[in-house]
Amino acid sequence: MSSSYDGRYQSQSQYAPSAPQQPPYSSYYNTSTSNVPPPSNSSANYYYANVSSSGYSSFPPGTPQDVINSFQMVDRDRSGFIDERELQQALSSGFHRFNLRTIRLLMFLFKNPHQPLTVGPKEFAALWSCLGHWRGIFERYDKDRSGKIDPLELRDALYGIGYAVPGSVLQLLLSKYGDGSGRRVELGFDSFVECGMIIKGLTDKFKEKDTRYTGSATLSYDAFMTMVLPFLVSYD
Repeated sequence: MSSSYDGRYQSQSQYAPSAPQQPPYSSYYNTSTSNVPPPSNSSANYYYANVSSSGYSSFPPGTPQDVINSFQMVDRDRSGFIDERELQQALSSGFHRFNLRTIRLLMFLFKNPHQPLTVGPKEFAALWSCLGHWRGIFERYDKDRSGKIDPLELRDALYGIGYAVPGSVLQLLLSKYGDGSGRRVELGFDSFVECGMIIKGLTDKFKEKDTRYTGSATLSYDAFMTMVLPFLVSYD
């Protein structure tokens, strides 16, 4: 099975679409001891700031306290992992009211490798950081400050971060967010993140097959289904 991209991806330098790369924590937060919040007397804070005796992962050094607090707030059983409902609650308190469909896609992309239906501290910190990037993009391209991204703003936002998405693909992507009334589709932050993650995820998977960066790749049926289905079934 053969698939191809727009002609602008004919060189390796041009064919590198990617959402803003998540820098190491050291470049996001100064991890020197002077900027790391002092440890709390709370045993729960100590639990999350260090590797537990049970082997649960810890937050990366320099993780802001508000991120740790957001995780703690929803991890009521102190298991060190949160499920989709708990993740929805945590993100909605810090960013925006996320619909469960978007949450399930984020769970798929950031799931703990040993607990596939949950997110641990490291994954939660990475997800929070990633959403911070997408929030910046959302605000930059929400030109009319409506709190929504319209089709033209979405096109410009994706192009601005390296994705020259054909109009037909963009229209197909937006069609899933319409209400059937025929009115122009406008995306809230959660749906914008979902669109961006789909484009990024599928592009990155395709690039793995397009090793010469020609914009074309030959895929087996199994490889194609394996590439695409995870981005679909995560919505169910």
